[in-house]
Amino acid sequence: MTMHITKPERRHDLDWLRVIAILLLLYFHTAMLFTADWSWHVQNEERSNLLLEFNFFLSRFRMAVLYLVAGVGTAYALGRRNPLQYLRERLKRLLVPLVFSIFVIVPPQIFLERVWRGEYAGSFLSFWPSVLRFEMYPAGNTSWHHLWFVAYLLLYSLAALPFFLWWRSDAARHARQQVERLCSGRGILLAGVPLAVILGALTIRFPGPQNIVDDWARVLFYFVLFVYGFVLCRAEGVWRGIESNRRTALRLALLSTIVINYVRWNGLEPAWRYDAASVTYIGFGGLSAWFWVLTILGYGRRYLSFRNRWLDYANEASYPFYILHQTIILIVGFYVVQTSESILSKFLFTSTVSLVLTLAIYELFVRPYAVTRFLFGMKPARPIADAEARVSVAQPTLTPARPPVRAGAD
Repeated sequence: MTMHITKPERRHDLDWLRVIAILLLLYFHTAMLFTADWSWHVQNEERSNLLLEFNFFLSRFRMAVLYLVAGVGTAYALGRRNPLQYLRERLKRLLVPLVFSIFVIVPPQIFLERVWRGEYAGSFLSFWPSVLRFEMYPAGNTSWHHLWFVAYLLLYSLAALPFFLWWRSDAARHARQQVERLCSGRGILLAGVPLAVILGALTIRFPGPQNIVDDWARVLFYFVLFVYGFVLCRAEGVWRGIESNRRTALRLALLSTIVINYVRWNGLEPAWRYDAASVTYIGFGGLSAWFWVLTILGYGRRYLSFRNRWLDYANEASYPFYILHQTIILIVGFYVVQTSESILSKFLFTSTVSLVLTLAIYELFVRPYAVTRFLFGMKPARPIADAEARVSVAQPTLTPARPPVRAGAD
């Protein structure tokens, strides 16, 4: 079987979208300290319905975008590697940071939660050995918490490998052509139907949390998005269609969000059971998420297809930033919520201080050292001369190197 293993061209628009999505996670998780109705590890006594709406909106599509972009990134990771090289690279980039985080990054979050709820009164040093009992959270103190994203991504990377190997072979040439033909233009909108079916059929039975066993609705939902990213990586005709139809996607995304919020705000949400109303409403949320994903991808391709020094820096920093940010937010927030300031002041202070501290820890303790780079899933540092040469060759250009979209295209 002949393999097509040419490496696809780097997509800077998707790099920007990943960086922006991870930065938004900092504000999402800061808002969790203050959201009404939703519970979190540590929370302010006074809650905000507006921050609840902010987080509800972001939760419709933020992880969906990340998983689709991760699927494209996996196509790069497979690149010219053979299966064994790919598996070694995935374990190094995903399993090592996951294990490290379970024992080092996540325990402070659980400790602060136990202290906040009056379930523990000792020091962190006396608390940490309880992690080694391997009693799963919430009953115990071993968890991957926000690193569920990495755990799921590792699972997907392994489970989908046979399909990925087939997809890039000569045997799948006709399938690739068919996908590009069917999904070019507005046909890509219909790719949201499987996502709607998955959520509608499984969410009531498997509502979470993100422990795989109780989360099969989201496990399969994000897996399909991950596979979409891999499959569409080199489908240039599909990407052109996503860009040209970005306004249509935006209209559908806005309309679907208005419908969902009308139902929520007027107390019309159906009961949580298997009937036509519940399944339709939940599935409609999956379709809405897909419309937002297409909107973001379309506008990203249109306006973010450039590279500069900021992107080079953020690309490297984004993964360690993701690993660190929630722990820093909880440490800062643990003390901030005990003050008598307004919710807005607390939110702005916590998010700003957490952003600065996370970047400072990355810059001072993670980025410079080979050991910490390895533990945080980073690639070995490039020689300075080589890095400078790479940046100088690709200075930013605001005009993408492809034919412009026809005026008035939707």
